This record gives sequence, structure tokens and C-alpha cells, in this order.
Amino acid sequence: MRLRALLETEALGLRLLGGEGELDRTVRGVMTTDLRDPSRYLSGGELVLTGLAWRRNSADSEPFVRILASAGVAGLAAGEAELQAIPDDLVSACVRNRLPLFAVNEDVAFATITEYVVRQVSGERAGDLAAVVDRHRRLMTSGPAGGGPDVVLDLLTTDLDLRAWVLSPTGRQIAGAGEPLAPGVCAALASEHLAAVRTGRRGPHRISIQGITYSLFPIRGHGRGAAGPGARDVRETVLSDWLLAVEADAGDWPAERLDLLQGVTQLIAVERDRRDAARTVRRRLAQEVLELVQTGAPPAEIAARLRVAAPVLLPGLGAAPHWQVVVARVDWEGGEIPGGPVAQSLLEEILVDPSVSGPEPSDRIAVAHAGDEAIALVPLPSLSGDAGEDKGPDSALHADELLAAVRDPLAAGLADDGRLTLGVSAAVHSAEGLRGALEEARHARRVAAARPGRVCAAGHHELASHVLLLPFVPDDVRRAFTARLLDPLRDYDRRHRAELIPTLEAFLDCDGSWTRCATRLHLHVNTLRYRVGRIEQLTGRDLSRLEDKLDFFLALRMS
Repeated sequence: MRLRALLETEALGLRLLGGEGELDRTVRGVMTTDLRDPSRYLSGGELVLTGLAWRRNSADSEPFVRILASAGVAGLAAGEAELQAIPDDLVSACVRNRLPLFAVNEDVAFATITEYVVRQVSGERAGDLAAVVDRHRRLMTSGPAGGGPDVVLDLLTTDLDLRAWVLSPTGRQIAGAGEPLAPGVCAALASEHLAAVRTGRRGPHRISIQGITYSLFPIRGHGRGAAGPGARDVRETVLSDWLLAVEADAGDWPAERLDLLQGVTQLIAVERDRRDAARTVRRRLAQEVLELVQTGAPPAEIAARLRVAAPVLLPGLGAAPHWQVVVARVDWEGGEIPGGPVAQSLLEEILVDPSVSGPEPSDRIAVAHAGDEAIALVPLPSLSGDAGEDKGPDSALHADELLAAVRDPLAAGLADDGRLTLGVSAAVHSAEGLRGALEEARHARRVAAARPGRVCAAGHHELASHVLLLPFVPDDVRRAFTARLLDPLRDYDRRHRAELIPTLEAFLDCDGSWTRCATRLHLHVNTLRYRVGRIEQLTGRDLSRLEDKLDFFLALRMS
């Protein structure tokens, strides 16, 4: 299609701001971006849609437009929703670089323009796939009338005789046409895709498994799940982007057929963005509970938030569930890439049974992130057996099992400069135990971090080993260790009857909860804070740090 056709379509609401002499340019696709440098995603002939989030001042327009012009894009369409009017400096830059510029009315969604362009381009190049684009709106709807990505994949099969599947970066099948792929094949496809992305190879990537050739196309979102403005590093999204696997060798495909498949990935990306946006509520619930737990809120307040979260995460659940905490961290060499958001998206996928297909299971996982950590609050249904006994913990998560099926794909995505470590707590049945579960999961993750390998995990059961080791610690080591930590407190108690040792024991037993510890000791919270402060002053330790709490715990056990 020609750029001129865009102006002739009133429903698109476009106004030409410059480049009238260039309206006969051919549009081969469409791309939405707010990156300051989107060149890596451009192949030429695109209509680029932008919300102008990349523009911080007037000096930014010229470099941005020059990048687009050098890549050979057909034109630029800028939305008016952000700044109300298209800046003059952008108009001037487009004139200088002979790049046609359109203004997009704030009432017109970019998705509407994307749908129109993809439909027109696909219809002109291959009528056999026009039905895929015509049913774009079905992709956007929910419920039985929609069908999501499966609708597009079914049409690829019926219209082009192409079998295709949408996979997560861990190799779990999100959607597919016909028979599902074997788990081992899914893992191999995801591994190849992630390895190719990390090495910068241009897609589609091809791989042969058991004599069958597959072509792999990346599915990159444009919304909440995509990299933000100014993001330049592929590591920010490589572990969260979906991929389209097609049972065919795309190496000898004509450009028109490749463009059609790229259009299909754009349609699926719209669905991915919609599902990512739907996770906002669950993430907010997890963040609220996490903040309450970390600040030592009363168990009743935490329990109230859990009662709100349970119906969202486990619809129709009658009894209160058990809960587990899972902590994950992604570290990249150099430290310039924030690991928290990456670990959050990844943990939402890891916690889904890899044998379960479809996007919905991952919509029942609540994950927050604090700094470089992602923290998941995982509900475990309380199921009763024939005798009425509680079976909840029987369905508890185990660290090694979580990573068994996804270790190879993740290792490929992490390559030589990334690392994933994960810790899993024991199951707890009340809000009172969540603080301890959080610290348990965090310490388990540190145990995993001490191991070699790109993908490592540890569970709560591994933390109990220190109790078994205590009797084997030499007596002189035990005496020196306990004396260094506890003698200053004992001496102070003898002189002032301050009861610092009993206070320390109670504080650790209450998992560092100020409220519960003060209640147990029949003290005002301010009095408890004074005593803990005195303990820290006399020993030079910090009872907000897990390592120092563990040292005190061991000293008390060995004394």
C-alpha cells in the first residue's frame, strides 16, 4: 500500500504535517516504538508509530528522525495524546530528512492504525492470509467468541498449511494449532531462540529437531511488557518475550511471505500486551502484602490482605490456602541492567507447571519486585483427604522441580553474562508465618547463589542442615563463637538486669516482628526497640540483617 492511502482513510484520523511529495512511498509494515534508537528493529518500509515518550527536549528530534530516515522507513506518525501538539522541532527535522510526518489524533488508538496497515499490506501481498488479519478484532476479545492467539494459528494452518505454536521463553506452550509439541522439543526451540537473540543473529532463526525444521520468529510487545523509552539492551526483554515457532524452513521464503509472518507476530504481540496489563492487579496485591510483611505489620492486617488476594489467585476456593514464598534474582555482569523487573516476569512464568498450556495459568501468580529481587506469593489450596486431614503442603513447590524443565532455555538466555538464583520457603498456613517464610526464601536464594552455574535454586529443607552440624563443631570453636556474640549481653544483664538475652531469643522466635515480640514479652514496642538497639550497640551487629540474625540463632543454640 502507499502512504497516500492512509490520508484517504478518514477512520485513521491522520493529518499530514510534511512530506507531501513523498506520499507514493510503499508501506511494507508498521512498528510502534518509543525507543530513542529503534534501528535494530527496522528493516525498511515501515510506518513508524510513536507516542513521543523518547523526546525529552528539542535536541532529541533530529537524531531520532535521522535514524528512521537512514533505516529507510516509509513515514512517521506521531500521537498527540502526550504533548497535545506535534513539536515544531520534529516537523522541521522530518522536512530536512525528507521523512513524511503524520499527526495521530488522540482519539485514535495505535492498534487501529496497526490493524489497518497490516490488513492492507497482507491483502495486497497474499490473499491466502487475509483472513488472519481480518480476524484481528477476535484476537482482541476475550471469552468463547475470541480465542486469542489460537485463532491466528488455526488460520495459518487452514489457509497456508503451516503448523505453528506460540512459546514462552521457558519453552512452555502458550498457544498452538493441532497437536501440542513434546516438552523436549519446546525446550530446544526456546533454547535456540534465546541463544540466537543473545548473539544478535537476525531472525527468523532456523533449527532442525528429529528431522523437522522449525523457523522461529520473535514476538515483541509494545506495551507494559516491552522495554521502556531509551532502553537499548536486549537483556531487558530477552527473558520475557514470546516466540512463534513455525514448522517450515523460512530460509527460502520470499520477502512477502516473511512480511506476512511478521504481521502475525504483531497481532499476537497485541494479545501479549493485553495479558501483561491484566497482571497489574495481581502484582499490586503482591506488593501490598510484601510491604506489610517487611514492615512488621500486625498479622491481622496481613491476613486481611490475604483474604483479598486469595479469590483473585484461586477463584472459587472455599478454605484459606497455605502460602509459600519464592524469591528470585537475575544478575547481569556489569550491574547496569536492573534485575528486578526481569526476575518478576520470569518468575511469573517459572511458577507455572510447564506441562500446562495457555496463558491463563500464569495469570494466577502474584509477583512483586523489590530492588533486584522478585518475590512471589504462591497460594497452595488446602485440600482434605478422606480422613479430613489437611493436604495443603502436599502440593508445595520444590526448588529443584521448578527449574528442572526450564534450566536449558534459561541458561541460553542468560548466556555468559547473566545468572538466575532462586530460593523457596516452606509452606505456611497463616499470615503470622509469612515474614519467616520471606526470610527463609531469601536465605535459600543466597545458598543457591553460592553454587556454581547460571541457573541455581535451593529450598527451605537445605537450611535445616546447620542444626545437624552443630554437635560436630569443636568445643573451642563453639565457645569462641558464643562468647564473642553473647558475653557482652550476659555481662550487661548481670549488671543492669536488662534481660537482653531473653529479649533476643523472643525476637528471633517471632521472626523479627516487633508487635508479636512485644506482646509475648508484655512490653511496649518502644521498650522492645530500646532493648534491641542496646543489643546491636553492644555486639556491633544489625538485627535487621538475616546473616546477623542467623549468627545469633546459632550462638544461642550452641550456648
